[in-house]
Amino acid sequence: MVPPTFAPTGFFRLEKRERWWIVTPDGSPFFSIGVNHLDPATLRYPENIHIWREKYDGDIMQWIDKSVRPNLLSWGFNSVGWVQDVGVRQWRHSRSFTRAEYAALKMPYCHMLPFTESHQWESHTVNYDFRSAAWKEWCEYVARSHCAELYDEPNLIGYFDSDCPCWIHNFPQNEWRGPIFDPELLSSPSGRKELSELAQLYYATIRDAIRRFDKNHLLFGDRFEANAPIAMEVIQAASENVDAFSLQDFKAPVKSAAHWHSVTEMPVLLADTANIEFHTKVGEISRHDGKWYIETLEALKDNPGCVGLHLCGSYQRNRARRYGLIDEMEIPDSENLALIAAANKTMAEWVSSHEAPSLG
Repeated sequence: MVPPTFAPTGFFRLEKRERWWIVTPDGSPFFSIGVNHLDPATLRYPENIHIWREKYDGDIMQWIDKSVRPNLLSWGFNSVGWVQDVGVRQWRHSRSFTRAEYAALKMPYCHMLPFTESHQWESHTVNYDFRSAAWKEWCEYVARSHCAELYDEPNLIGYFDSDCPCWIHNFPQNEWRGPIFDPELLSSPSGRKELSELAQLYYATIRDAIRRFDKNHLLFGDRFEANAPIAMEVIQAASENVDAFSLQDFKAPVKSAAHWHSVTEMPVLLADTANIEFHTKVGEISRHDGKWYIETLEALKDNPGCVGLHLCGSYQRNRARRYGLIDEMEIPDSENLALIAAANKTMAEWVSSHEAPSLG
């Protein structure tokens, strides 16, 4: 256990002492090493539902207590980055955990707030009108539903707003709705001003809604797709309303984290990354790359702005994602998990010793 070196406040926060740190409720420096995507429905296929019923008595609390928590800790992870998963491709994510389910986890976690389904893989939802009264009312409802319940949770690190929103880009599956803002308008000063005002309204509305119900937890904003066009008008608006810059990158995450820390001068959370093959066919699987993970985590030590890495799990492989740390029958990817666990152990030791003597 790292001895407290910052003043304890009872909640996670960010502080800069030589580098940026997440600080735990008791005042310890913390680098978030998390796993994303935990969906118990993966254990309910006809072929494996007997495990769900016989081992866990059909109870998600038992699954979290007997499988998720001990495995994550044994592999050296210290947080859960985001629990929702993809169960059907190009569809909405699975549900978040409840407060009781997070409590059973007994680990730090981040929570996704469903303000908008504008992310680049979701192919069914229209874009919101961020200028409308209905949008403001919806944000207030989301905050009332989620943040008013989680406001005093000591293990909650903070909130995300949206996953890879299509501000000025499309993916083929959602080309029908177009981006949130027409990128051709950015060729003129008036267009750039319009986007700046729209993004400011979006982020300020979300921030104000959250803060009406929860003044305790960090705001990580949207998780930006580093390999898609990003408008600086959006980045500027976000930076004025969030506590850290969040991104995902599956090509050059170390480079992207360094770039966006330099550009924003904010702490950066690498909120979703992995070296896996996404474009698998039915029946194929994609394994994690433990060697890549070691190199990536080691390189992030040299970025004074990076405060965490969340692995694009999934915790358990399903037939939509087709990748995961354990398979449908709960057999672990032992080869890569051994490398991942070693890297996590090294990072934990670095956090405990590298900066701690000079923090107090």
